[in-house]
Amino acid sequence: MSFLATPRTMHFAAPLPLQSGAVLAGYTLAYETYGTLNAERSNAVLVCHALNASHHVAGVYAGQERSEGWWDNMVGPGKPVDTERFFVIGVNNLGSCFGSTGPADVNSATGRVWGADFPVVTVEDWVNAQARLLDALGIGALAAVMGGSLGGMQALSWTLQHPQRVRHAVVVASAPNLNAENIAFNEVARRAIVTDPDFHGGHFYEHGVVPKRGLRIARMLGHITYLSDDVMNAKFGRQLRRATEAAVEGAVSLEAQTYRYSTQEIEFQIESYLRHQADKFSEYFDANTYLLITRALDYFDPARGYGGSLARALSRARCRFLLVSFTTDWRFSPARSREIVRALLENRRDVSYAEIDAPHGHDAFLLDDARYHDLVRSYFYGIARDLAVGQSARAEGTAP
Repeated sequence: MSFLATPRTMHFAAPLPLQSGAVLAGYTLAYETYGTLNAERSNAVLVCHALNASHHVAGVYAGQERSEGWWDNMVGPGKPVDTERFFVIGVNNLGSCFGSTGPADVNSATGRVWGADFPVVTVEDWVNAQARLLDALGIGALAAVMGGSLGGMQALSWTLQHPQRVRHAVVVASAPNLNAENIAFNEVARRAIVTDPDFHGGHFYEHGVVPKRGLRIARMLGHITYLSDDVMNAKFGRQLRRATEAAVEGAVSLEAQTYRYSTQEIEFQIESYLRHQADKFSEYFDANTYLLITRALDYFDPARGYGGSLARALSRARCRFLLVSFTTDWRFSPARSREIVRALLENRRDVSYAEIDAPHGHDAFLLDDARYHDLVRSYFYGIARDLAVGQSARAEGTAP
């Protein structure tokens, strides 16, 4: 049973220096919180979102159907990240299109919509902005920071940028950087968007249009990489739509088949599924946001400043870690999580690792899997137990 969620915003007037050297003069962050912050302000959990998600992590909005948060099966009362024990915060990243300052907003310095002029943002920039929000909420340290995919990269970056503020990091279906194949997928998706005639160099807002064709192709390409071959075959296989199947069985003429191809008529069920997902995406997601966030994915590489040594980069981390991967995730394969595990072990860090045998591909981190959810539940139970022990010791005056 989901609870009611309330979106909030907070404006920051102080300039935010960005990794690119640019400065964001003022900005707004959209966020949500669930649960209650304890008296010691020690039970806060930050959940970081992936590419097309937002601050709406869990719960539903009053009066809105199908408004469940993107990780509603993970976060909430009695769920693996139990909001009866923890105060959970979700933040929409800068550059996104769900309430935080982004390309579709007006640049106060020019009076025009930012569009393609919105500054480049990185994972590190997002983490610094999140830290400012936590400061404003009076939260000095996090019981845990958690995320999947790009959210996992943010969780990892938190342990390096603000090591003293993180007690636990839960990194799910993620990687220490993108390999060349992943960068290539992102680039093809970006080219689909920027070559759409309605893109207008990123200033399509002024023309009253949206580059939906490019967005649709980008989403279709991305969605293919989120699913495993097994799941796609099990759900769709080579199944034809009923009308097409009837036509094929009736031995339609070559001319009729050519007509269906030239008019882009949908024949296979997988085509119907991908186009449906693409059409939905193009109605709500901002094209410039897609470009910004995929670039942030490409740029993330904490080892770059350490001669390519991930172990040296992770030597700054001080917290405990849980890493989770899924066997059929070929976008962020288990081998990439194991790279992080090895680097942490080289630094003698406290790290637990689980590789879940699941058929769902990269999307597995969002889906219901009893083994996966029980693992996370157990880990967060341990965090809650340690918090309770520490509180009891401090109350009795026996804490070190």
